[in-house]
Amino acid sequence: MGGAMLQGWLAAGLSPDAVKIVDPYIEAARKMAPSLAESCFAAAVSELPSGIKPGYVILAVKPQMMDQAIGDLVALDRKETVFLSIAAGKTIGYFAGYLGPDAAIVRAMPNTPAAIGRGITVACANKNVGDQQKAVCHDLLKAAGVVEWVSDESLIDAVTAVSGSGPAYVFHMVEALAGAGEQIGLPSDLARKLAIHTVSGAGALLEQSDLDATTLRTNVTSPNGTTEAALNILMGQNGLGKLMLAAVRAAHKRSKELAD
Repeated sequence: MGGAMLQGWLAAGLSPDAVKIVDPYIEAARKMAPSLAESCFAAAVSELPSGIKPGYVILAVKPQMMDQAIGDLVALDRKETVFLSIAAGKTIGYFAGYLGPDAAIVRAMPNTPAAIGRGITVACANKNVGDQQKAVCHDLLKAAGVVEWVSDESLIDAVTAVSGSGPAYVFHMVEALAGAGEQIGLPSDLARKLAIHTVSGAGALLEQSDLDATTLRTNVTSPNGTTEAALNILMGQNGLGKLMLAAVRAAHKRSKELAD
């Protein structure tokens, strides 16, 4: 995710000289950003130039690796630094525990369509983040797509369950729809193409339409037609709505567990 966002920033005009990437898997990092000079990469925080004073530190590591990553950053001169995390489950309080109560911290939850600039990110800032700093963070996150801000940090766990994990739900829907197409006789390549373009096209239509999802669904559902026959299954007592609620609740619960 961090690599996808970096590509967006560079494409938007960010100077490569302003970037330092710290990654223990440094060769993989170089492949991710081949346009950057060797001096932009470090395998550890201790390898950064002496006296460096970063304006913004983007924490783009897996939650399970965050203790090590954030612990290494404590040694930096960070009086003027904003820490922007895109890790699931790690709260502002968690970061303040390492960085101190005066640290400027933004917690954000993007999703994987950020890789093509079509994601959505929800962010929350603590009181130490100034208006100008928040605006810069907004611009950084905007490279990944739409940005929304919330003042209640507890909503981030719910955001994670809906949009953070949501692309995987859609990918599985495509798998299921394509698989069903094969089961009724379609060639696998055609079934896959139909499923992908149906989902992406329906999403684009919904985004561009003035009508909501319920109205669009109703408009395409003819009485006693094929769509109604399918929706009678999907909208039944044990249908998609019930399954989706259970899935989102499981993701929500896990997001909160990651914070513990």
